[in-house]
Amino acid sequence: MPMVDIDWLKDHVEVPEGLTYEQLAKDLVKVGLEEEEIHTSQLVGPIVVGYVVDATPEPQKNGKIINWCHVDVGDEYNETDENGNKVPRGIICGAPNMAAGEKVVVTLPGAVLPGDFKIEPRKTYGHISNGMCASERELGLGDNHDGIILLRKYGFTPEEYEALKPGDDAMHLLHLDEPLLEINITPDRGYAFSYRGVAREYHHSTGAAYVDPAVALNGKAPVTQGLPEGTKTDIEVIVEDNNPIHGVIGCDRYYARAVHGFDPASHTPNWMRRRLTRAGMRSISLAVDVTNYVMLDLGQPMHAYDLDKIEGPIVVRRAVEGETLTTLDGKKHDLSVEDLLITDSPNGEHGSRILGIAGVMGGLYGEVTAETKNILLESAHFDQVSIARSARRHKIPSEASRRFERGVDDQLLGAVSCNRQPHRWPPSSWSSTAMVSRANIPPMSTPSPLRAPSISKPPRWLAWRVSTLT
Repeated sequence: MPMVDIDWLKDHVEVPEGLTYEQLAKDLVKVGLEEEEIHTSQLVGPIVVGYVVDATPEPQKNGKIINWCHVDVGDEYNETDENGNKVPRGIICGAPNMAAGEKVVVTLPGAVLPGDFKIEPRKTYGHISNGMCASERELGLGDNHDGIILLRKYGFTPEEYEALKPGDDAMHLLHLDEPLLEINITPDRGYAFSYRGVAREYHHSTGAAYVDPAVALNGKAPVTQGLPEGTKTDIEVIVEDNNPIHGVIGCDRYYARAVHGFDPASHTPNWMRRRLTRAGMRSISLAVDVTNYVMLDLGQPMHAYDLDKIEGPIVVRRAVEGETLTTLDGKKHDLSVEDLLITDSPNGEHGSRILGIAGVMGGLYGEVTAETKNILLESAHFDQVSIARSARRHKIPSEASRRFERGVDDQLLGAVSCNRQPHRWPPSSWSSTAMVSRANIPPMSTPSPLRAPSISKPPRWLAWRVSTLT
């Protein structure tokens, strides 16, 4: 279930100074968003910033190479030599990315990590290791255990990185000392999987000032209709649904936008990485992280493709009997004629190559990699039933499918997210965006006014709002 971070919630709604998670839970339960749990930190300090003064590789008999390091952790935590002088701590580290000159996260004796793992001085590889340089997994920040955390690559600006000093509190730096509210969402309230939705409900509960980000973004959305004939776009999008479920077209809106000159070496900003981690998502790469961030923020799932691997037109269609797809998790799936697919058209073969199961999970081809220079962003609105059936049929529930099957706001428009998404990237990570492509699909429905006098007996959950409808 979704996590609510007060720091992120503040982006959309005013909250009182000093608001606690206990009070936030009480405010949200008034509008039906029940508290599942308030999660507190599983970590106990001291956990601090360390500067690696030196790292000496020492080959072992088993073929492994460990580093005997001296790490400056600040005067408060450094060791004291026989002359009473403060000196860097000696620490054994087997991580392949350990190097002198790096700023790292050091867990010191007395610290306790997730799983009740206590840090103590210990003799190993012929040395006394007086602390541990930590990886993301050891701190509960993610699954990465390929090496220790190098703060230089953790999304800090040059100024922020320069300001980091040995001995600084790394728990506070990485927001490891803050609680989180987990809320329980009923199937009919999919909008509450986004901060936009939770902020709106907090506004309903407390009367706090709320600004819907979609309103401002709609006004900035690129024009996609009524363009002069021959207007160039990066790629054409076609929706061809010859097997709609219950007569409902599987995709009634599809927007695509190109981002050119993307720098794959760009790191996800620290503030974004921190928010994603606290939401329970692993930071993968800047391009993927931003699509996930927009989904959590606004509620609109998105997907990023390597534009240079895609050949137009993109065709949204149903699967044909006998087709298969290997999804991003490496599993092969026999597709059903009910599965809605995203495809492209290599060698002029219309919709012949499958890129993914719409609204559920992408395939291996076309994914963003460390070599990607140009990106195609997909933002679409898919039928709830189609997505729910595909996710269950193939047993691959995803963050996107959880939202689509509960219903995504069709007034949020793909153009809104396509407009917001590139501008969440650091300016240095991309050079330009291109015209938005929009599939030739039915116009959006017009909201119908609801008047209180037409309701003889409003349901209990609606009664408190009836006065606002007259």
